[in-house]
Amino acid sequence: MYLLRAIVRPEKSAVVMKALFEAGFPAVTKMPVFGRGKQRGLKVGNVTYDELPKELLLIGIKERDKDFVINTIIEAARTGENGQFGDGKIFVTPVEETYTISNGMKEL
Repeated sequence: MYLLRAIVRPEKSAVVMKALFEAGFPAVTKMPVFGRGKQRGLKVGNVTYDELPKELLLIGIKERDKDFVINTIIEAARTGENGQFGDGKIFVTPVEETYTISNGMKEL
C-alpha cells in the first residue's frame, strides 16, 4: 500500500477530487496548506508573497493502482497542456500498516 500526498493549486482541488471519484477512488483527505516550491513565491509589484495557498490531498492506494492514480492526479491538476510552475507535486510513500478505527481491524 502507498500514501500519495498531492499538493495542488486550490482552484484545481475540486477538479482533482472529481477525477479521482470518477476513476473509482473516492477516499481522499483534503486540507488547506501554505508554502512555496521552486518558484520561490510570487512577486506582484513591490510585494513578494512567499507562502502561497495550496491544497494537500492524502490518498491511500494499493500498489496495483499507484501509477493510474498518479496519472489521474497529474492530468487533472496540470494547468494547460504543458503545465506551469506552481501546479504542484506528488509524494509517494510506502505504508507499512493500516487499521480501521471503528473495528480495530488491520487491513492488508
